[in-house]
Amino acid sequence: MIALIQRVTKANVEVSGQIVGEIKHGLLILLGVEKEDDIKKCHRLVDKVLTFRLFSDSNDKMNLNVQQVKGDILVISQFTLPAITHKGNRPGFSNGAPAEIAENLYMRFSERCQESELHVENGVFGADMQVSSTNDGPVTFWLQV
Repeated sequence: MIALIQRVTKANVEVSGQIVGEIKHGLLILLGVEKEDDIKKCHRLVDKVLTFRLFSDSNDKMNLNVQQVKGDILVISQFTLPAITHKGNRPGFSNGAPAEIAENLYMRFSERCQESELHVENGVFGADMQVSSTNDGPVTFWLQV
């Protein structure tokens, strides 16, 4: 399971011209589900994302996590993250989980984030989405479990 996380000052996602998810200060999470992923990996990745220190403290050091700054979270399903890209010029998608499994783990990931009592928004699984964000820093990390 892969999370590309960005520290943002704002982010939103549109489907068919309508905003379906929008946050202010917090994390934009692009979530990729691989075929070997399961609920244990999902929970480990949520725990890692929620405790990953990428927000600045009073000394301008990245010592705070999204929970400590009471940030928002926007989770977007991203089937291209597990793509095979090391050979050729066309990505291969055989590492991705089947849609039903991916959607279940995506939803569980979001639900688990909500259990942290943070404001969590989502995109629409499998939809053609337009994502806009203002990356703060820019700060972007790739987390994989």
